[in-house]
Amino acid sequence: MKTAIIGAGVAGLAAAWDLANAGHDVVVFEAADRVGGLASGFKDESWAWSLEKFYHHWFQTDADLLRFARELGLDGKIMFPRPKTSYWLDGKIYRSEMNLSTLQLPLSWLGLIRLGLAGVFLKLTPWWQPLENTTADSWLRRWMGDEVYSKLWRPLLIGKFADRYRDVNMAWMWARIKARSVKLGTYQGGFQSFMDDVADAVRRAGVDIQLSSPVISLTREAAGWKLTAADIEITVDHVLSTSSPTGLLKQAPALADTSYGRAVASLDSIGAICVVYALKHSVLTDGTYWLNLPAQSADKAQNPFPFLAMVEHTNWLPSANYGGDVLVYCGDYADPNHEYFTLSDEAMIDRFSQAFKTVNPDFEPGWIRKAWVWRAPYAQPVPRVGHSARIPDLETPLPGLWWASMSQVYPWDRGTNYAVEIGRRAAARMIAEAQP
Repeated sequence: MKTAIIGAGVAGLAAAWDLANAGHDVVVFEAADRVGGLASGFKDESWAWSLEKFYHHWFQTDADLLRFARELGLDGKIMFPRPKTSYWLDGKIYRSEMNLSTLQLPLSWLGLIRLGLAGVFLKLTPWWQPLENTTADSWLRRWMGDEVYSKLWRPLLIGKFADRYRDVNMAWMWARIKARSVKLGTYQGGFQSFMDDVADAVRRAGVDIQLSSPVISLTREAAGWKLTAADIEITVDHVLSTSSPTGLLKQAPALADTSYGRAVASLDSIGAICVVYALKHSVLTDGTYWLNLPAQSADKAQNPFPFLAMVEHTNWLPSANYGGDVLVYCGDYADPNHEYFTLSDEAMIDRFSQAFKTVNPDFEPGWIRKAWVWRAPYAQPVPRVGHSARIPDLETPLPGLWWASMSQVYPWDRGTNYAVEIGRRAAARMIAEAQP
C-alpha cells in the first residue's frame, strides 16, 4: 500500500512512523526546507541550540508525546525545568500559578475564593461535554465573578481571540486548565533537534521525506491519487493531508461541492505572530519566563501592550545555550487580514520593542542585538459553542483521502502532544481501512 502524507510536522511524521511500521510504502511531502511545521526552529551563528520560531513547551501530562518519544528512544533528551509564569496587573508583575502565590493577586477575598474554587473544579472534573454548550465568557462571569473575569480572564480571551472572544466555548478553557503543569518540557538542542531526530527515526523505518516540495495538486484517477509536488509526480493509494482547512480545499478542490468540504470551509481560525529579540540584558529581571499581558479591547491599538505575551525564554533555559543572548518572544494572535501580517519586519520589531520600557524602565534600544519576525496565518482554531458536532471526520468522502489537522484536535488546545495523537489516530484508521 503506497501512502503520501502532506506535511512533515509532528502529526505527519507520527502518522508516517505508524504507517511504515504497518508495512505501508510512505512518502512525506513538506513545503518548507526542514521538518517541524509550527514546531520548527532557527539558529543564529553563535547558538549551540536552535530556538523555536513560535514558543513551544510540553506539559508533564502530555502522555501521547512522551509515549511516542519513548518508542523512538528519544525520551532521554527530554527535560522539565520549572519556570515562573506571571500576570501583568495594575502595573505590576504577579505570579500566575494556582498556589499560595494566588493570594498576592490584586483581588478581593471573595474574588480569590471564587477563583480558587472554580479553578479546582475545572482542574478536577473530567467532563468537558457540558461545558462546550456555553461560552467561556458567560461561564467565567457566572462562577468566578465579574471582578476575577474582568481582571484575569477577559483580557486573556481578548488578547487571544480579539473580537471572537465571546464565541469561544468553555470546554476550550477547561482543557487549557486541565492539561497544564507547573514544569514545562523541552528537548536537548531545542524542538528542531527533536523534530530532526524524529525524522531520522522515520527515515530509518523506510519513509521517504521530500523537503522543499509543496503539493501543487491532487487528482483522483482510476489507479489512485495522482500527486504533483514541485518536480515530483507520483500515484498513491492513500493520501493523508495535515494542512490547514484552506490548504486541504486547495489541494483537493473536488471537496468543495460536498457537505464535508463545506464543513471544512466553515472552520474558523486565527494566525500567530512572534517577534523574537536577542538582547544584551534581561527585561524580566524578576525571573519570569511567561508574562501574560492585559488586553481590554479587540482593537490592538487601544491596548497598553501591542501583543499578548512576553516570554523571556532564557529565564527558563540557560542563555549559555544561545551564546549568552537573552532571548525574548513578543507573541500575539491576529486575524490573517490584520496589519500584523502585512507590516514590514522592521515596523513590527520597532512597535513591539516599545513595550519593554513599560515592563523594565531601564530598557534601551541599544540592548537589541538582533531580532526576527515569524508569522503563521493558521495557528489557533476558534472553537464555538457545540463545536464537537462540527468537526469533520478524519476520512473525507473522497476515497483514499484523509485529513488530520489542529482544527480537529478538540477540546484540547493545539500543540505537539495532540498533533502526535491525531496523526497516530489517523494512521490507525488508515491501517484498519487497508486490511482485507
